[in-house]
Amino acid sequence: MTRYIQGSDRSQVTLLPECLDDFIGEDNPVRVIDVFVDELNLIEMGFRGTTPATTGRPGYHPAMLLKLYIYGYLNRIQSSRRLEREAKRNVELMWLTGRLAPDFKTIADFRRDNGTGIRNVCRRFVAMCRQLKLFSQVIVAIDGSKFKAVNNRDKNFTQHKLEQRMKQVDESIERYLGELETADRTQQPEVEANTQRLQDKIGFLKKRMQELRNIGERLAQQPDGQISLTDPEARSMVSSRIGTGVVGYNVQAAVDTQHHLVVAHDVVTSGSDRGQLASMAFKAREATGDASLEAIADRGYYKSTEIRSCELEGINTYVPKPMTSNAKAQGRYSKLDFVFNAKDDEYRCPAGQRLRYSHSTIEVGMKMNVYVASSCKICPQKSQCTTGTERRVRRWEHEDVLDTMQTRIDNSRQKMKLRRCTVEHVFGTIKSWMGAGHFMMKGLTHVTTEISLHVLAYNMRRVMAILGINEMIKAMRLLGA
Repeated sequence: MTRYIQGSDRSQVTLLPECLDDFIGEDNPVRVIDVFVDELNLIEMGFRGTTPATTGRPGYHPAMLLKLYIYGYLNRIQSSRRLEREAKRNVELMWLTGRLAPDFKTIADFRRDNGTGIRNVCRRFVAMCRQLKLFSQVIVAIDGSKFKAVNNRDKNFTQHKLEQRMKQVDESIERYLGELETADRTQQPEVEANTQRLQDKIGFLKKRMQELRNIGERLAQQPDGQISLTDPEARSMVSSRIGTGVVGYNVQAAVDTQHHLVVAHDVVTSGSDRGQLASMAFKAREATGDASLEAIADRGYYKSTEIRSCELEGINTYVPKPMTSNAKAQGRYSKLDFVFNAKDDEYRCPAGQRLRYSHSTIEVGMKMNVYVASSCKICPQKSQCTTGTERRVRRWEHEDVLDTMQTRIDNSRQKMKLRRCTVEHVFGTIKSWMGAGHFMMKGLTHVTTEISLHVLAYNMRRVMAILGINEMIKAMRLLGA
């Protein structure tokens, strides 16, 4: 053992530093948390308990509990029980909390009861980043990702799932009844014990069938035809991988392409990203304070009315159009092969024929103009164009907005690659921090609070890397957080 580095004797008396501050270096991230929270006005943020009661046992100050949670999320410690343990043995937390060690119930209640304040703190940090000029190139990448809820897949029901499970229970009951009848006929020595076992199983399955019928009654009252038993607001969502899904929430994020800071986020119960573009773009513009915002999103966000809403507000969008027509797959011309002439209000087909305006119709609340060709019957390319009598092309009354956006995309193809290498990294990092279980809280409101803590921790890490810890502390003191 003499050739190895030797440790100290456990029974040796050691003269440790006289104060905890000697254990914490000047460039320790825990100092950033301390300064940031101390500069906040917790009353304006909406935290409860900022004014102590005159009677009863004194409580913990919200600032101390907020520091505890920010430290936990920065260091992948989200559980209130784990935070309780760390507060008793972690020197950094002892320094941060003044050697206070609240119990796990107090820690958990703070996160549950102060969702508004925590979400405001996350927004305040983004506002501080704006003051530090970290959003000089206001281009954001928008995307959504499915995060697991506490609810297990077996505790989520749709009409199809319910019917399948009831069918399985019915088949099991029939099988056990058959085995019971066989046992009665054979009259084997162990028949009594076997009969009792089968009867117990049948009784359990009948009870389970009644539970499923009760779930069916509740399911019929749900507007979206879906019910979750553990977390009532969690929803079954199809994953990007074929044949897989998750019961959880759809987390939306708008990420700055320059420094990869999350400028805005949201949590929705819809598994589809369609309908989220304008909402996220408006949140991002409000957070950055720049009217000339550019928003990049993938095909899942393509929705005509959402794109127009952004354009009307001066937000330039980059959303590729998905291929929803079967014409190309079947070897025929698609709408993209027809050229629109705005001056004459008509289309020109690949064969050079004109499609003139015929009439208008309303589809899904949008006014569609219909253009019809008059010479399809004698056209030699008719088989490549349409299976009907004549080719019709529908055009939305505001489709010029979509054409303008497509021109922008064609002139800057690198924007889509920029989106992938910006926002995908953020979701991957946060999911890695959260672990396999993802969310720990139940309900949309509490889940939004939880993701706000993750976003705050992520942004704080990014700014530490960009500015450095000492410069960040100076900036926060100068700005007053």
